[in-house]
Amino acid sequence: MMRENASMTDRGYAVVTGASSGIGAASVRALVNEGFQVIAAARRVDMLAELANEHPLITAWELDVTDQASVDALAAHLSDKTVNVLVANAGGAFDGTTVADADVDSWIKSYDVNVIGALRSIKALIPALIKSGEGTIVLMGSTAGRIVYESGGSYTAAKHAVAALAETLRLELAGEPVRVVELAPGMVKTDEFAVKRFGGDKERAAKIYEGVAEPLTAEDVAEAVRWSVMLPHHFNIDLMVIRPLAQAAQHKVVRKL
Repeated sequence: MMRENASMTDRGYAVVTGASSGIGAASVRALVNEGFQVIAAARRVDMLAELANEHPLITAWELDVTDQASVDALAAHLSDKTVNVLVANAGGAFDGTTVADADVDSWIKSYDVNVIGALRSIKALIPALIKSGEGTIVLMGSTAGRIVYESGGSYTAAKHAVAALAETLRLELAGEPVRVVELAPGMVKTDEFAVKRFGGDKERAAKIYEGVAEPLTAEDVAEAVRWSVMLPHHFNIDLMVIRPLAQAAQHKVVRKL
């Protein structure tokens, strides 16, 4: 545990970006149940308000990780608080096209949200995480950041960059009291991820999971977040790859149609 005798009020603060739904919202719930005061940060304040109503230790905070001023405002709010955890979860896939048919703006958006957004959040909170004496940064990567696949270039390239960010940061923070964890989920079924990727086409999104008995859920990934954070602080999870049992590899998925 972070402190074996920690009470429900002295865990300090945990910040979760992209917290309005899916893995982010599930991670907020998992961490607040461990006694953290959780800043649930995202753009969609209506959804954050509903999440914050679930527990008095959840604070909704409007955050756009692509806007430096927005990130700076969060850092300023936390400047006098003990920040132990940052879950850099904000991200997403925004197209499903080949490189030949690529929309350059979609690639730029993918980098800005997944990579630069994580960079902004981490850079802003590193001083507070170091000051806490027991900081943990969790970057939400993907198996797409390890192995590429057709029609996923903008997302796989961005998640490869997230992996590089995690590895570089771990080297640069060596000797500081801050762990750097990269989580790399495989097939996760949430309400929005694939739908956003295919521009709202729910039928096309559903085919991604067609015949797969039990893809991972947001709660499954949130459990990996919780476990990584709650380990004794000398114990660092450099990289955790998690997949559903039906997915043996990126290209090997058992479908029972």
